[in-house]
Amino acid sequence: MHLSVNGLKLYFDVEGASLVPDGDRMRERPTLILLHGGPGADHTLFKPRFSELADIAQIVYLDHRANGRSDSGPVENWNLAQWADDLHAFCGALGIEKPIVSGTSFGGFVAQAFATRHPETLGKLILISTAAKFEFQTVFEAFERIGGSEARQAAENYWLNPTTETRNAYASICLPFYTVSGMDPNWLSRTIRRDDVAIHFNGPHNEQGRMDFRSELARVTCPTLVMGGERDPITPIAFSEEIASCLTGCTPVFERFAESGHGIVGDESDRAMQVIRAFVES
Repeated sequence: MHLSVNGLKLYFDVEGASLVPDGDRMRERPTLILLHGGPGADHTLFKPRFSELADIAQIVYLDHRANGRSDSGPVENWNLAQWADDLHAFCGALGIEKPIVSGTSFGGFVAQAFATRHPETLGKLILISTAAKFEFQTVFEAFERIGGSEARQAAENYWLNPTTETRNAYASICLPFYTVSGMDPNWLSRTIRRDDVAIHFNGPHNEQGRMDFRSELARVTCPTLVMGGERDPITPIAFSEEIASCLTGCTPVFERFAESGHGIVGDESDRAMQVIRAFVES
């Protein structure tokens, strides 16, 4: 489905009802909005595992502007403030009040932008394998620790100079180290890949290098869950620790996953979904 938001069409999908019969009344369930990683990917990474939460919440999958099946719009609007404001307008257009917003990786950047620009609209916040401030040297060291000098060199080549060529080499050499259990080739084949969006955003000289939510996270007062994998090379566990320490306006739930890389829901799937379920229901 598409919805017109801020002058373009955003793609979204929905699982589960918002209103369900409960005896002699109708009970409203929370809306869980899932923000995918990338940038330049799509929401399908969440399917089918997140479908199992449709018994406790209405699940909304959203493709960011210029990602997946959504319209692109002008390049100058491919930024975190716009992606966050798109989400705010999306919720307003559909009448979604106090959503639970879950952001994974790049989606966590968007979720933090949304949470700090529109904190009054949030019901709960979930931040999975993400960062408030992206420290590139920490990432390079993590890749070397996990994948050796070749992985470090490929990571430096891409992140310090994002191009199609360095991105393709990075995907070949570094992407396999994102997970402990191994990448699902079917997921990779299903995913829509927009390299132009990633190249526009990634790197220390683009917005990824400039973003810094550390002080602004104090504005977040809603219940917040932070999840980090201890074997994650691209958003190392120290990034999640920093997010948790910056959430001074609330008492965050911080869950560490010792046997997970970047893909927590894939590496420690059952525990990850149990943690998310308990947080949604709490």
